[in-house]
Amino acid sequence: MKSGIKYLSAFWIIVIISLFSVSAGEKSSEYLKKEFQGESGEILPYRILYPQNYNPDQKYPLMLFLHGAGERGNDNEKQLVHGSAMFLEPLNRRNFPAFVIFPQCSEDGWWINRSLLQTLESDDAVNESYEPPASEQMILVMELLDELLSELSIDKTRLYVMGLSMGGFGTYDLLSRRPDWFAAAVPICGGGDARMAEKYAPHTSLWIFHGEKDNVVPAELSRIMVRAINEAGGDAKYTEYKGVGHNSWDPAFAEEDLLPWIFNKQKE
Repeated sequence: MKSGIKYLSAFWIIVIISLFSVSAGEKSSEYLKKEFQGESGEILPYRILYPQNYNPDQKYPLMLFLHGAGERGNDNEKQLVHGSAMFLEPLNRRNFPAFVIFPQCSEDGWWINRSLLQTLESDDAVNESYEPPASEQMILVMELLDELLSELSIDKTRLYVMGLSMGGFGTYDLLSRRPDWFAAAVPICGGGDARMAEKYAPHTSLWIFHGEKDNVVPAELSRIMVRAINEAGGDAKYTEYKGVGHNSWDPAFAEEDLLPWIFNKQKE
């Protein structure tokens, strides 16, 4: 369990800087800008893409996308750098009409409680039943989802979550806190608490991605989660890209079967 965890300290100090010259907003103007105020009074910026030819009398799937550490902030723009274009492709808009949500984590926030990694780094702590509380940012995400589910025409049997890097960690964390919610999840170059896999493994289909040469979040962290999920009765699908580093989201997004696989999943 501890193998690969020791390298995580690098993850917490690396700030991933976007090198794209074209702003995410210019590429993704169809994503409406919104803000959500949580019970704590904190604000969570988010963008929402409505289904093409939206009909409020029809129920639609919902896709939640959790970005990485480099896209944190409060501009309500940077979180669209990775992944948003995939949902705007005309064929995908037509074939997979859905609500797509991109919340933005605050500059100094995290999608997961940072003490979670301290727990994983200790062999003694791994065997304890202690579950760290949700981070402030994850609480906001869950409250936002509660509101959207009550206000929009969402098919609650077709909720999906995808995340990369820090968002990959957040994906596992959210699954452990809402184990009955999601029909499918796609964690990319992330990791999680394998002890919690039994909560969601029987309920959620997972397709996990990682780059073999990732020196920010070691691929062993995904391998650990795949084993834990399958041992807990799940059926995790795993793709590891040979020779690829941390940006395994690029080949993952290029997988022709990715969106068909996701949107084919439905809760009974």
